[in-house]
Amino acid sequence: MAISHYLKQLRGRIGTELVIMPAVVGLMRNEAGLVLFQRSADSGDWGLPGGSVDPGESPAVALVREVLEETGLHVRPERVAGVFGGPGYRVRYANGDIVEYTVIVFECRILGGELGGLDDETAELRYFSAGARPVLDAPFPDELFDAPGSRPALFI
Repeated sequence: MAISHYLKQLRGRIGTELVIMPAVVGLMRNEAGLVLFQRSADSGDWGLPGGSVDPGESPAVALVREVLEETGLHVRPERVAGVFGGPGYRVRYANGDIVEYTVIVFECRILGGELGGLDDETAELRYFSAGARPVLDAPFPDELFDAPGSRPALFI
């Protein structure tokens, strides 16, 4: 897990105590409608590409930056697919840090780029059908993976 300068400074003051953190992830599909998932190099868990929003950064800008770093893809966020948080989005990292994420999920259009992470956070990138997706590191509801625009945004 890469840690921002902001979070590093905050951790210097509060140690491993709980931090509520805004985060963004991208829901991207290829031409066949398969969804892109990322396996973390740290934990080996599968999830949607994305990460934390840095101070002074809008969620959409953070999403474009994080997706590029983790996948090598240039994307454009097109709509909010859902917003999630609470106990199911709480993580205790190996170093003891506790973070509870409030996650904005954006449906994105892939504009270009070359599939392959630009940082050391990605172990694998793979497209799956919604019904055959791997077990994820966050409890996103099944409906999140329905066809784009087929339902209103989810707020659970």
